[in-house]
Amino acid sequence: MLRNCRLIAIAYFLLWTTLAQPSTQAASRYDVTHWEQELPQSSVIAITQTRDGFLWLGTLGGLARFDGVLFKVFNDGNTPGLNNKNIVRLFEDSHENLWIGTDKGGVILVSKEGKVTGVDLGTAGSEAGLVSICEDAAGAVWLHLGDYRLYVYRQGRAGEVLRGCSKLMADESGLVWVATTNGKLFALRPAAGATAMVVEYELPVRNVDFLLPSKQGGYWRLADGRIQKWNRDQLVNDLGPYPWPAGIAVTTACEDQQGNLIVGTSGDYAFWFDGKGKNQHLSEESTGIKHATILSLCMDREGSLWVGTDGRGLYRLRRHLFEVIDEEHIVRSVCEDAQGALWLASGGKLVQMKDGKLTTHPLTGEKSPDVQVVLPTPDNTILAGTAIAGVFELKDNQARQLPGSQTPGQVATLYIDQKRTLWAGGRNGLVYWDEQGRLINTAANGRPIRGVQAITGDREGTLWVGTDGAGLMRLSGEKIESFTKTNGLPSNNLSYLYIDDEGVIWVGTSGGLGRFHTGKWTRYGKDQGLVNESIGYIVEDKQGFLWLGSYTGLTRTEKKALNSFATGATNPLFFRVYGEADGFSEAGFGFQPAACCTRDGKLWFPTKSGVATVDPARLNPNTNPPPVAIESVRIDGKSQHATALRSLPPSQIDVPAGSESLEIDYASLNLGAPEKGRFKFRLEGYESIWSERSGDQRSTRYPRLPPGHYRFQLTACNEDAIWNERGTSLAITVLPPFWRTWWFLTIAGLCLLGMIVGSVHYVSTQQLHRQLESLRQQEALERERARIARDLHDQLGANLTQVTLLGEMAEADKNVPAEVEEHAQQICQTARETTRALDEIVWTVNPSNDTLEGLVNYVCKYAQDYLGVAGLKYRLDVPPNLPATPISPELRHNVFLAAKESITNIVKHAKATAAVVRLRLEPDGFALEIEDDGQGLANMDEKRAATRNGLRNMRKRMEDVGGTFSMTPGPGRGTVVRLKAPLENY
Repeated sequence: MLRNCRLIAIAYFLLWTTLAQPSTQAASRYDVTHWEQELPQSSVIAITQTRDGFLWLGTLGGLARFDGVLFKVFNDGNTPGLNNKNIVRLFEDSHENLWIGTDKGGVILVSKEGKVTGVDLGTAGSEAGLVSICEDAAGAVWLHLGDYRLYVYRQGRAGEVLRGCSKLMADESGLVWVATTNGKLFALRPAAGATAMVVEYELPVRNVDFLLPSKQGGYWRLADGRIQKWNRDQLVNDLGPYPWPAGIAVTTACEDQQGNLIVGTSGDYAFWFDGKGKNQHLSEESTGIKHATILSLCMDREGSLWVGTDGRGLYRLRRHLFEVIDEEHIVRSVCEDAQGALWLASGGKLVQMKDGKLTTHPLTGEKSPDVQVVLPTPDNTILAGTAIAGVFELKDNQARQLPGSQTPGQVATLYIDQKRTLWAGGRNGLVYWDEQGRLINTAANGRPIRGVQAITGDREGTLWVGTDGAGLMRLSGEKIESFTKTNGLPSNNLSYLYIDDEGVIWVGTSGGLGRFHTGKWTRYGKDQGLVNESIGYIVEDKQGFLWLGSYTGLTRTEKKALNSFATGATNPLFFRVYGEADGFSEAGFGFQPAACCTRDGKLWFPTKSGVATVDPARLNPNTNPPPVAIESVRIDGKSQHATALRSLPPSQIDVPAGSESLEIDYASLNLGAPEKGRFKFRLEGYESIWSERSGDQRSTRYPRLPPGHYRFQLTACNEDAIWNERGTSLAITVLPPFWRTWWFLTIAGLCLLGMIVGSVHYVSTQQLHRQLESLRQQEALERERARIARDLHDQLGANLTQVTLLGEMAEADKNVPAEVEEHAQQICQTARETTRALDEIVWTVNPSNDTLEGLVNYVCKYAQDYLGVAGLKYRLDVPPNLPATPISPELRHNVFLAAKESITNIVKHAKATAAVVRLRLEPDGFALEIEDDGQGLANMDEKRAATRNGLRNMRKRMEDVGGTFSMTPGPGRGTVVRLKAPLENY
């Protein structure tokens, strides 16, 4: 677990003294953070920060990558190609390749894309560990091994350059400096060829302990017991002899952002030098770094110093931005007098600070009253408000108590208006002293104004009074006007009032910051980004920033942005928070004046641990936009890319259909203050607005995204609101289920279209079929009607006409009985024929006869009747059980007429004595055979017989119903007529 050890570093102070014994100012401090359990192993031998912002740590338990919050560990067990977990050197070259040196001669090259390659140094370099590494101006990498061999790696190959190398370094110009075991220091410049080089400088140096390139040019040389900076062969700066005891080895060194040297040694010795040679000893007492050898040092791009120790883990040191004075006492109020001295209400005492010295001024000879607020006057009188003794004035080192000053009770605020009238406010009321020094109580509606916390006045002479519970009051002459929360005040509990040069009233309350101007109130709270809404005091610096004190620290915000927000601007507000990590503890509360801006532009703040000061003009904001990275993507809890050295997350991810969740982990590489940064992200295509989160929230989850294409966009800012404008992104495709894929929808659409077209076609076709069937039925009906009409005309009409003629002839021959008798017989015969014809017509029309059984029975009945009348023998050969197969009226009619014609021909033309009517059932229909024993075809062949009208009609009738007609000679004599017709449903 991360352990924050915010320890006091290099803090030297003196206790409160009397007039004769001044106090001194405290020294600088550091914010110290320690990690040990989170590391793969507690000895941090190598540290480097790569260009992508990650911090890499080499330990005896593997390699660790740090993003400011989390460590990711790589070792020989989880990383292919990393065959040794003892990491002793780390280096990034100009091509962003990461070089990893192990203690057994293994040198590993990891490309920017994460490809791991072992560097072949031959058998000679297979056992010695990597001591140092650098890159020359031509891009070649120089490798110094523990066996004093020096190699150059160029174009994928390593070659040995020399032996006897003890130290190695490449300066900013690209010169490679090599110290040898025989007391020489060479400056080498690469030449043509794999291992060729040119010696540009040769300097005699006996014992070189360390060489370090300087970012400002030249290099640091720790040799022969002295610390020096050189540029080529010229001495630039001599910081003097080593400040550590003899026999202590130099283990590591680095530069800070200003180019100052930091040196780590064995034992409890680390030193931070300035440009003049002065140093700060980073001891266990001053920093909290436990006694251990300093193995590695690294200054990151944000100004934090990273310290790797032998067995004590990793430390991060950040210089405090604030200096703190009088640390042992609670300071409630601080002001500057006309001579530039500061006056403090410190620890209940009135204290003067001048030229870095603290002097206590007692107010009484007895026990000094508890001083809570201090106010210098223009005539150099110092006013002090106390807890129970009222108001004192100190002039010419003489203190006196103002008359009646106990009336307001605990004095919380002092103010001198334009008329130089002194006002005092406290728990019990608001008072002032007139020109004669008399105490006057101020009342509202006849009642004292109680709980007074703050007093100030504007340019018009109006007095503004802030209270604890009754809101804000404006006193103009005898008129008193109140403002409360109902009028727009953030809270009725006020703590501080400040009126700027533009006449804007700024109000500190327990409910946020209030702004009052031209009759309009504006509130600034957590919704606008204010971290703590309880504001203790307000002070403005000369750069246009407001500083707000609170229980959680100090907040700085730009006044111009606050004014713009009040006039309707929508730009986000930024509140920079300073806390214990910056050297600022909890602010004082409930007294005015509290903080001040002195003539030199410095700000002074009362805190629970002394008075804190900072020069806003010298605050260097972190202008480095933090790199942002998407660390991992998980679908339903399963990571979507392998964990490998420098492995990049996928630029595009496909989410399978039906996935329950998508989780994205990300990082902002703000190593110095990761918790103070901010993230902004959105899932384009799913979210229309950006979401914002604090720096310690580094994951977001999207449950059950609908199918589609999205882009996760991410950016971040550092503690000074410097945003990474470029950011990073991840393309996300949520795959649809197969029934929502394009091909399925296309096929389904085509099928649907086909179904629609098919349905329309089917309906149209069926409609056409119905229309056609209707037409056919109508046509068949018309044909049937025409046939009936024809049959009636041909048979009944002709017979009736014959009967009529015979009747007329009988009437004409009525006198001839023989003729009348003959005519009567003919009339009877014609009537019988007419009856039979009518019976055939009725049988044909009746639909109940539309079966095969009905047809065969009627043909047999007709043959029986007709042949019987003709006196011919006949035989009916029909199956006993005929199927009730339906047949069409047309088939029944044509087959019957063809059979009738055949039977009639037997009687009229065949001269037969016997006939046989035979029915044969076949698989696809039936055959009706009519056989006689007559004279046969009368010497006619089949072709000639087919030309006869009767036979042609029979053939035509059978063809009309899809059947066939044949007439062949009988087995003995006579003729066989065969009528074959189809049966669809048989």
